[in-house]
Amino acid sequence: MKRRIAILGSTGSIGTQTLDVVRQHPDLFEVVLLTANNSSDLLIQQAIEFDAANVVICNESLYGTVADALQSRDIKVFAGIDSACGLVAGDDIDIVVASMVGFSGLAPTLAAIRAGKIIALANKETLVAAGAIVMRESRKYNAPILPVDSEHSAIFQCLLAAQGNSVTRIHLTASGGPFRTWDRERIAKATAASALKHPNWNMGAKVTIDSATMMNKGFEVMEARWLFDMTPKDINVVVHPESIIHSMVEFEDGAVIAQLGHPDMREPIQFALSFPDRLSLNNKKLDFATLGSLSFHEPDLKLFPCLALAFEAIEKGGNMPCVLNAANEAAVAAFLRDRIGFYDIAAISEKMMESTVFAADPSLEDIFQTNAEVYAKANELIDKW
Repeated sequence: MKRRIAILGSTGSIGTQTLDVVRQHPDLFEVVLLTANNSSDLLIQQAIEFDAANVVICNESLYGTVADALQSRDIKVFAGIDSACGLVAGDDIDIVVASMVGFSGLAPTLAAIRAGKIIALANKETLVAAGAIVMRESRKYNAPILPVDSEHSAIFQCLLAAQGNSVTRIHLTASGGPFRTWDRERIAKATAASALKHPNWNMGAKVTIDSATMMNKGFEVMEARWLFDMTPKDINVVVHPESIIHSMVEFEDGAVIAQLGHPDMREPIQFALSFPDRLSLNNKKLDFATLGSLSFHEPDLKLFPCLALAFEAIEKGGNMPCVLNAANEAAVAAFLRDRIGFYDIAAISEKMMESTVFAADPSLEDIFQTNAEVYAKANELIDKW
């Protein structure tokens, strides 16, 4: 039987690459639900091409545009995030690809978890903001979470070869982003346009900026902490500019297992959709004879203070990762609009961490309240910057 798929954020980078995987295996996968925030034209095209049963345009002002375009087809159109939360729980869905960008992905991902769906998780903010709650709900409702991030997919794949042996350390690799070889003075003058030129990966704007600041890697440490039940001190970040080794696990005897591949997000996406099977994929394969050398370096926390802030938030725990995520989300949006400088992202995030009331054991309601308050206050700060 075909695996029936819902894609939360189908018009984004992960969403469009997920649909490319479906194109390559139409006999194995069926698209049931597509959602988008603002990209109504692309959502319409996707709905028609894949004959999706349901689509949701989360920006309710665009409902008329989508509904009118799909009126003559047997495709139901809905509006608003609540509609997405309701539809992911449907009996006609097997796997939910959670690829919405930012905190907005938390509510529909939790709805899918509580419906017992398989979650192909690409929305890292879900675990960053509410990792303890999400993993508790995953266990309660028997909803497996399969990682889509290349690093966490790599760890997951390495653990399949662990044969139950305990892991002593996880090594998360980082490309270092476009500013890896720049000095601080040059980085301080970096524009959004230059930050969006990632040397290896094809990602959306928000994730690409997070990669440039290395906040993305800090968030991935938080993800790994929850996905693999590891303490933060046992998760190591290493800069690997070639992005060939996607991550590694280390065992008590010092042995290390690594997962390698070209930087192509369709690989981890497809593995999450087809697990435990591996399928053919029209992608570039590794040629070790021509690969050349692979290099590794420690990250420079002075050049990339966002990574240092992420480690600080991890150590403090509670609602502090949610605070950092909300502040960063507001600051990155402002940087993309050329309203603040590159290092202002870290400065604004740090101020929000210092000024927000700490909650050691937040409820889900606390998480939503923290996110809303910090995002609003960070924007107020940006307006005065």
